[in-house]
Amino acid sequence: MTYLALGDFLDVVSKSGSPKATKVAQIKNRGPYQPATDFYKQLREGLVATHKDGKSKSSLQAILAKVGQKKHANYQTAINGYRKWWGNKSPAWFDPPSAVYSKNGFDIGVNPELGLEFNGQRHVIKLYLKDEPLTKLRIDLITALMTHVLAASVGKYSIMSVLDVRRAKLISGAGAPSALIPIVDAELAYIATLWPSL
Repeated sequence: MTYLALGDFLDVVSKSGSPKATKVAQIKNRGPYQPATDFYKQLREGLVATHKDGKSKSSLQAILAKVGQKKHANYQTAINGYRKWWGNKSPAWFDPPSAVYSKNGFDIGVNPELGLEFNGQRHVIKLYLKDEPLTKLRIDLITALMTHVLAASVGKYSIMSVLDVRRAKLISGAGAPSALIPIVDAELAYIATLWPSL
């Protein structure tokens, strides 16, 4: 099985025509994951640590001290959005599950960053940190995959959600993964067909 990060898979899905094939080629040929080139790694880790360690919302600003000046503007925008979303909530941490979805010779990692309980509800949350607008298809596929592979681990009362961090917006899954998983499978079949020739 060949491993695909969920973000990479969704980047392929969001394209059509030759840019779609180009994206698959880029993913195949760029080499293994390198933490040094993961722009938002420290931000994701900082958000997780803040909740896991029971820190306050005001401690989020300390994340900036751990990154170089080049990242400050993007990180600050994301931190501002996250603080706005946090608002007056009192989120309690739980460990979010992770799993792999396998089909057509590929494994897609499904690794939500946050498990937070607030307002009497448990949320399993995938962070979206990019500046590009978050599309409905991307949200639907993320939450469908999360529901499909993680629901048994967290119970049917947990809500699978995507947090558009910059825009301070939590979007919960609409359910019905059974209608969306075939789309995932079709996209993986496309990638599998193209992969050997790249």
